[in-house]
Amino acid sequence: MLLSEFDYNLPPEMIAQEPLPERDKSKLLVLHRDSGEIEHRHFHDLPEYLRPDDLLVMNNTQVTALRLRGKKPTGALVEALLLSDLGGNRWDVVVKPGRRIAIGSTILFDHDGLTAKVIERTEGGGRILDFGNDPGVSEAIHRSGEVPLPPYIHAELKDAGRYQTVYAKEPGSAAAPTAGLHFTPKLLDKVREMGVKIAYVTLNVGIATFRPVRTENLEEHVMHRERISIPTETAEAINSAEGRIIAVGTTTARALEGAATGKRRIDAFQGDTDIFITPGYEFKILDGLITNFHIPKSTLIVLVSAFAGRDRIMRAYEAAKEENYRFFSFGDAMFLV
Repeated sequence: MLLSEFDYNLPPEMIAQEPLPERDKSKLLVLHRDSGEIEHRHFHDLPEYLRPDDLLVMNNTQVTALRLRGKKPTGALVEALLLSDLGGNRWDVVVKPGRRIAIGSTILFDHDGLTAKVIERTEGGGRILDFGNDPGVSEAIHRSGEVPLPPYIHAELKDAGRYQTVYAKEPGSAAAPTAGLHFTPKLLDKVREMGVKIAYVTLNVGIATFRPVRTENLEEHVMHRERISIPTETAEAINSAEGRIIAVGTTTARALEGAATGKRRIDAFQGDTDIFITPGYEFKILDGLITNFHIPKSTLIVLVSAFAGRDRIMRAYEAAKEENYRFFSFGDAMFLV
């Protein structure tokens, strides 16, 4: 298929720049895959569409990446996204502009007098930064680093906790699994009281999530790799599930389908996945998917089109626009069932 088949026009004002005051007050578009019927609800209505024997699977990754801004000694501006602490005041980072940051370069950050030297290149265009021997570096980084919001969000986030799910636990993400941002502790308690089971996987979302697809022919696109973990208890819950298995978010969907060993079968797993789900893919685990509205011509809109059908997804997106839904990370949600 062609990338241009997954394009749509979105007025910039429909891109949510901040979360709603209450997580579960977001709109919820329910798309019935069998009939194509669309319903317009709110996220707190989700329990009406769940059954006592359903299994919700959620991505419990925690956003721990940090953004620092600075400059080279020449005065050229530099931005560094700190992905993981390697120990010894060394960090795995993505720098911008990457092409101009050579090994041996020094970066002078605008925070607490932090200085780092580029000591190594990493796979995918990243760098290793060495912040020196000062024992206070780690504290300064965590005090000064900003939440790394997606590039289409230009407003300042007033509460960093709103870019975390309420069940975030495992560190390692550069971005939040945003479909889960709509859940509240009260809503989770309500679905548990119904008899719905909840299980967790971990997929650490990488910065490559926001990189555009550059090939018109989808078969030529090389998917980035992301780290996933399927705990034993989650594998057992899936393998013994009597009802529907519903993924919360495309990250959860990729983790489950990437580790599947057969129809509704999965083993405990830790490793990487580079699965690219496109129309024609036969889903092995998913019966339902809760997701947000995705960027045009992205791998994520391709994934949801594979699950619900391209034409139905495109009609649903147009219906959402007509009803003034909010799009992308801090926007509203869909339930594909």
